[in-house]
Amino acid sequence: MTNKVQLGKSELYVNPIGFGANSVGGHNLYPHMEEITGKELVRTAIDHGINFIDTAFSYGKGRSEQLIGQVLEDIGKRNQVILATKGSHRKEGNDYVMDNSPSFLKQTVEESLQRLRTDYIDLFYIHKPDESTPKSEAVGALKELKDAGKIRAIGVSNFSMEQLKEANADGYVDVIQDHYNLLDRSAEKDLLPYATDHQISFVPFYPFAAGLLAGKYKKETTFHDYRSSMPHLQGEQLEQNLEKVEELRDIANAHNTEIANIVLAWYLRKDAIDAVIPGAKKPDQLLHNLKTLDVTLSEADIKTIDQIFPYHQ
Repeated sequence: MTNKVQLGKSELYVNPIGFGANSVGGHNLYPHMEEITGKELVRTAIDHGINFIDTAFSYGKGRSEQLIGQVLEDIGKRNQVILATKGSHRKEGNDYVMDNSPSFLKQTVEESLQRLRTDYIDLFYIHKPDESTPKSEAVGALKELKDAGKIRAIGVSNFSMEQLKEANADGYVDVIQDHYNLLDRSAEKDLLPYATDHQISFVPFYPFAAGLLAGKYKKETTFHDYRSSMPHLQGEQLEQNLEKVEELRDIANAHNTEIANIVLAWYLRKDAIDAVIPGAKKPDQLLHNLKTLDVTLSEADIKTIDQIFPYHQ
């Protein structure tokens, strides 16, 4: 059985390889993804020991939560899963605005509980900051929900360093989820050290930089979803990035594994990073991600990866 790791100061213990479930019901992100495939992904993850599933209201405007809730109810293994979701999107007219007010956070948690068909959420994140709510007040509302047994751990996502400090004024934050990968290591400047110093787990999103770092793309690859607007996946930038990714192949071959597993193993060597949540659109991708647990990078491997993808302060 996989050795589970603790998320921050919480009582949550997870497989270090989780599942970022934005493809499950996330029709706004992956318009051609079938819901039946999404549900199969959740089942496959749980069947193979992936117990950390990460979703959000904004993935399909609640549809991802609904599908995951259906699967958990069908298979009856809710207590074996660490379920993370995120909220802060409040509908205003035909659009959504960010709202971190205590009243809205409490409302959105109740709505997520209904969609997920559960009476508690293991980890609830404020998905994005708003401009007006004091962050310690927002987190204070989540602490009340935690005390009431509605959530088990408190997270924030997309918060700046200053916002994180304010949110964690009372030491209540267990997890921060933010942008971090080999192409963008800027979180190493302050977010990762702060997380380490305050026993907060840092969960990187876009760990594969929207698939690029998984080693599957070619310079001819074209995108017909949200990835089509990402500069690092277009033209000359794509070609340069692919050359760097290709340099990881020697390390992958030496470990008899795939580039994706080398990348994930590198993240897990960081003090603040206890778990990663790579996405998947096919069940076999989940199983490939799990092979990361068989990889032990040497100091020479780490040094080589650092040279290929240097940290620019």
